[in-house]
Amino acid sequence: MTSHQSTQNMKPATAAKKLGVYLEATPAEFQEGVVSRDELNALQADPPEWLRELRRNGPHPRPVVAAKLGVSISGLARGGVTEPLTTEQIEALKTDSPEWLQKERATQAEVRKEAARIKEKRAEQDEKRS
Repeated sequence: MTSHQSTQNMKPATAAKKLGVYLEATPAEFQEGVVSRDELNALQADPPEWLRELRRNGPHPRPVVAAKLGVSISGLARGGVTEPLTTEQIEALKTDSPEWLQKERATQAEVRKEAARIKEKRAEQDEKRS
């Protein structure tokens, strides 16, 4: 009995998410087709110029914008940022440092601090069990 490995295909939206780019900014042929796992791996290993340009200048999807600003996606929404932003717009926000951004960064820092504390506590409990 031989097993045939079928090609795993994904929708363009899924591929764009895995690549960390905003789907609507990708070329039409990317948006209209399907992307195989092999094609995705090739795009990640050797990105074409359009992908390098999108990653460098945007527009960036919300998860990337949130990461670049050091806030959560919910924090972006609370700050009124609902659209994709370019790298230039993100840098301008960092420079202007509006009150909502300062608050959300502080909140995110607290969340990370608490997550680290919980992780450390669990590690200590695991050590005691061993």
